[in-house]
Amino acid sequence: MNRTLTKPIADDLIRPLFQTSIWFYAIVFAAATVVACGAAAWGYQIWFGIGVAGIRWPVFWGFYLVNFVFWIGISHAGTLISAILRLVNAGWRRPVTRCAEAITVFALMIGAMFPIIHLGRPWLAFWLFPYPNAREIWPNFRSPLAWDFFAINTYLTGSVLFLFLPMIPDFALVRDRSTGWRRTVYGFLAFGWRGTTKQWNRLESAMQIMAVAILPVAVSVHTIVAFDFSMAAVPMWHSTIFGPYFVAGAIFSGIAALIIAMAVLRKTLGLEKYLLPLHFDNLGKLMLLMCILWAYFVFAERLTVWYGNEPSEMAVFWATQRGAYAPFYWTMVVCNFVIPFIILANPRTRTILGCVIASFGVLIGMWLERFLIIVPSLAHKQLPYSWGSYEPRPTEIVIMAATFAGMVLLYALFSKFVPIIAIWELKAGLPSRLDPASQTEASLLATRLDTESFPPESGMPKGAHR
Repeated sequence: MNRTLTKPIADDLIRPLFQTSIWFYAIVFAAATVVACGAAAWGYQIWFGIGVAGIRWPVFWGFYLVNFVFWIGISHAGTLISAILRLVNAGWRRPVTRCAEAITVFALMIGAMFPIIHLGRPWLAFWLFPYPNAREIWPNFRSPLAWDFFAINTYLTGSVLFLFLPMIPDFALVRDRSTGWRRTVYGFLAFGWRGTTKQWNRLESAMQIMAVAILPVAVSVHTIVAFDFSMAAVPMWHSTIFGPYFVAGAIFSGIAALIIAMAVLRKTLGLEKYLLPLHFDNLGKLMLLMCILWAYFVFAERLTVWYGNEPSEMAVFWATQRGAYAPFYWTMVVCNFVIPFIILANPRTRTILGCVIASFGVLIGMWLERFLIIVPSLAHKQLPYSWGSYEPRPTEIVIMAATFAGMVLLYALFSKFVPIIAIWELKAGLPSRLDPASQTEASLLATRLDTESFPPESGMPKGAHR
């Protein structure tokens, strides 16, 4: 064992927990201010009623449901991607998994709030919960909203467990390097971890089981969200393609969110030695694949509507192709297909900066896609006299901005109290198992990891899990 090499990596990844820069306080203050404004806007809506929002007949779903679908989609960034990469034993995933899994938990927490915000009377939210009330009336289990309750809560529970389990050895490492209240807190979170062979075997077994179990749950969540639309007789909603279409879009936007988060963490926390161009290149390839798949689903959806030529659906079709919503539609196409395809299909432009630019475009385009699924269809129902329009009000816009600030705030606090890269996973896999191109990209890190073991105070035996 070479202690002189072990210490720098652990110090690099634990340093943000013990050293706080002025930028951290600035980011937290700015994000918390926007979140507070969003809470005030929600309080204003509760006091004066849902009428302060732009939601009215016939468009009863607006920004709130757009953001609900958007954030549930973003949640696929972590658990689904991390589970797949873990099951196929992709060695390059190790510095990426915790960044992704944290996005899943935070995005689910934010997305799950929007149905309650959309109720207008949030104190009656328990009416949605599947239990027999005082009148002995059960919820309507045929309603997709009841399915949403089960699916989202199951996914959130599994995602929290999937995030927490691999953090236990790192909590033990921080515990052994801390004093005072930190040692007490991290000692509690470490659950008495000593790094025995039995504990490592149980942890690895638990992670494999969770990776297998979380995949169908993650797919079912966005499929059930798609049922919220496809079960309704609304133009361009009653479609069998919505299930896989929503899942593909969720993974697409999730990868984009993960790339942006990694780029920010790489720059602000000085993780250039760990989040390598290799990781962005591989994620860029995955996003390119989802870009092409997304384009196929959009083309198939539009082709089916055009071929069916039903008047109500054609009204929505032309409103998005060359009508009032056309600028949003073609912006979506450019952001979701043209920009990422041009950047990511060329290895010379599939750099860290290129992947970040493509990811910002994808997030904008996927939000517009959710908007275009919801609003034009509700504004152009089967009977022309039921047509209407929707314009968001300041209350909705402020609440929406607060959710993005909330994600920044939660992620900043998480990176302050938890090592954002799984230290033990990073040291458990040697870059020698990667392909030659990966070895070239990771040469510096490989030199350090080849001779390292996990610090003995947390108990990882040398050479374990390689």
